Amino acid sequence: MLNDVIKELQVSLDKGIEAFKRDLSKVRTGRANLAILDGVRVDYYGTATPLNQIASLNVADPRLITIKPWERSLIPEIEKAIRSGQLGLNPNSDGEVVRLPMPALTQERRQELVKVVKKMAEEGKVALRAARRDGNEMLKGLLKDGGITEDDERNGLKKVQETTDKAVAKVDEILAKKESEILEV
Repeated sequence: MLNDVIKELQVSLDKGIEAFKRDLSKVRTGRANLAILDGVRVDYYGTATPLNQIASLNVADPRLITIKPWERSLIPEIEKAIRSGQLGLNPNSDGEVVRLPMPALTQERRQELVKVVKKMAEEGKVALRAARRDGNEMLKGLLKDGGITEDDERNGLKKVQETTDKAVAKVDEILAKKESEILEV
């Protein structure tokens, strides 16, 4: 019983960490990263279609993304979608390929991004704490139903806390890595 609760908690914590990583990948650092285009939808024959489904995306160099659409007629739509996506990027095209240069970040913008990333980390930690609370409530429910003893509950609560602490440390580690990436000139 106790191991089932810990396994369920671990799954929840892993999902929380993955969601945090996914959110972080969308934050622009100064380096070209295809993840920032994940939310871009292009009008493709009346349907909002993800950019990666209508074009080939490549990181040409650390400061340039190239987008080669399957159909040339989509180039104006792709440019329009990127401009309206509030990404702070200005696409250029030559009729075949859309080039997306990554402008260098100012120090002020880097500080703003660090604040955004820290806020995301805090939201991630809140999700981890919610998973911890659920694990603790499961243990208390098992104690009430007679599924475990008081000693088992105490040991379980301790294990839940240790597991949650490890997950929070992982979020802090990921945050520190992202911060240094953002602040890197």
